[in-house]
Amino acid sequence: MARRLLQLYIGLVLYGISAAMYVRADLGADPWNVFHLGVAKIFSLNLGIVMIGVGALVLLLWIPLRTRPGIGTISNVIVLGLAADVALALIPPVESVVFRMGLLVVALVVNGIATGMYIGAGLGAGPRDGLMTGLHARTGWPIRRIRTGIEVAVLSAGWLMGGAFGVGTVLYALAIGPLIQLFLPWFHIAPTKKNQPAIADSVTE
Repeated sequence: MARRLLQLYIGLVLYGISAAMYVRADLGADPWNVFHLGVAKIFSLNLGIVMIGVGALVLLLWIPLRTRPGIGTISNVIVLGLAADVALALIPPVESVVFRMGLLVVALVVNGIATGMYIGAGLGAGPRDGLMTGLHARTGWPIRRIRTGIEVAVLSAGWLMGGAFGVGTVLYALAIGPLIQLFLPWFHIAPTKKNQPAIADSVTE
């Protein structure tokens, strides 16, 4: 259990940091943060508060999928927003285009690793990724395809609200699904209960 908790919270913190890195790269936020930034712009809220609020609302979409939340789910709702706000306070704006491009690539890889870590811990996926894995369980579609579809949908809504869109957004939408499929088996911890889904076993389809 200690390993699961450690992996969970490291993954959540890394995810929040990667979100802040994307914002500081200023080459277009990842799709969910295009949405978050669009909402933040409309309601004059900071990014972390919006991430927490949206995470809580996305949990409502779990109901028809019959996906059960866990400690990781609740932790995701709270930790991601807090970690993103702290990271934004610590990471200064970047001027160099070359450095921003490097920051973008690192943020993308860190995001894939972070997602694999906190889902692989098996303590409950976050609201957004629980939606992804719930759809996978119900439809049998590959996770990479489902994740890409979700990213494109929230990207479109965020862009319409004025969220930051750019080359980094497109790169994230296209690459995050394959990256998660690559990293998730690395961090998968075998479930201890027979009724828990073996997510990592299915992502190699």
